[in-house]
Amino acid sequence: MEKIFNYINGKLIAPSGGHFLENMEPATGKAYSLVPDSDELDVAQAVEAAQAAAPAWAAMTAEKRSALLMQVAGLIEKNHEKLALAESRDNGKPVKLASVVDIPRASQNLRFYATAALHDSTASHQQAQVLNYTRREPIGVAGCISPWNLPLYLFTWKIAPALASGNAVVAKPSELTPMTAFLLSELCIEAGLPAGVLNIVHGLGPKVGQAIVEHPNVPVISFTGGTKTGEHLARTAAPMFKKLSLELGGKNPNIIFADCDLEKAVHTSLQSSFANQGQICLCGSRIFVERSIYDDFKRKFLTGLASWKVGDPMEDGVKLGALVSKPHLEKVLSYVQLAKDEGGRVVFGGERVALEGRCADGYFMQPTVIEGLAYNCRTNMEEIFGPVVTLTPFYTEEEVLHMANATRYGLAATIWTENLRKAHRVAHGLKSGIVWINCWLVRDLRTPFGGVKQSGVGREGGFEALHFFTEEKNVCIQL
Repeated sequence: MEKIFNYINGKLIAPSGGHFLENMEPATGKAYSLVPDSDELDVAQAVEAAQAAAPAWAAMTAEKRSALLMQVAGLIEKNHEKLALAESRDNGKPVKLASVVDIPRASQNLRFYATAALHDSTASHQQAQVLNYTRREPIGVAGCISPWNLPLYLFTWKIAPALASGNAVVAKPSELTPMTAFLLSELCIEAGLPAGVLNIVHGLGPKVGQAIVEHPNVPVISFTGGTKTGEHLARTAAPMFKKLSLELGGKNPNIIFADCDLEKAVHTSLQSSFANQGQICLCGSRIFVERSIYDDFKRKFLTGLASWKVGDPMEDGVKLGALVSKPHLEKVLSYVQLAKDEGGRVVFGGERVALEGRCADGYFMQPTVIEGLAYNCRTNMEEIFGPVVTLTPFYTEEEVLHMANATRYGLAATIWTENLRKAHRVAHGLKSGIVWINCWLVRDLRTPFGGVKQSGVGREGGFEALHFFTEEKNVCIQL
């Protein structure tokens, strides 16, 4: 069985305690590799390496840092097929999805920030006899903690701006999906990334993640994950006055008006509901449909969904792979039962899927559509993070805005209408960090990414992320 190793001070090493955890393949329900069960000693070693490497990395010209990151990006592209297969096996997603989304975006993240750092600018302010100018300086050692749903995609989304802005990094990928971060370690060595600049410590959140957040020499933390974990992390970091970015949960509305392009709305809504088994924080899990087209939308939506094949993520034509773990599958199924208890009607799916052959013990589930629920019931208020959506009719803009804004979350929303005035009006009324109009998951990496309410604190993406990993210093000169 293959062993994954930590990447500390430029070397692949076993955890200090010598302990490993089984890494499960979701499609088979069986362990296929071993991941380090690291602890605070490994984190301390990684922080020490990062501290030693940080001054030289910060002093290096942006052009040299950029070239090294571009080298890593090129190696990701060179190893595209290997990484896509590893991501699929580790996460359960269809290999085609990993191939066209996850791995390309990982290299794009590195290329974007490698070049963005070359084009950043700072301000100056001149009075009669005084000149003020602003410097942006790297903070030192950045802690980056990423989730399991888009493993390499979101891992690079964090480390790329931290490294490009001149920080050394101690990073923790999810223990559920560690393989592509490990493969990235090997690529960083091949690319000649200086030792200690990037350190990857594998293991459990309460041991490794907590140790990173608690460490006094890690002054800046970027975290993506669940809201409950974010609350705990914030309680730990706040008394230490750490700089904090939290990208948390979502319960996103997808609003379908009667004047939409119905065929396009149906097609894209299937993607926004069930891509990656619904395990994307941006998925539109609450579909609100104007009453006059509700039956038509529902019929077309269910007809389209019937062609979505659930199966072995390695097979061609499979649209829905396995959920990431058995406990997560059980959680998602428990919400289907909750919906029934709350008076909902399951109009499609709702059951675990039993496959034959190598995937007989895998964590598969039917895509699930539920209607007949109150807009403010638990099923419609709580993040499920699986292939489950609800359908709810509405009559007026005011009504749908009230329902859409009713949750504690505010990450993303989608609007379908051909009326430009209405599109702007509803977008402005939504309590959401991101609004898509007549599209979904269209990303320009220059734009800010993040949510409001309990969907997070701060923004990632664009120059916001580069600036997050720096501190501003004003210099005032008497002329």
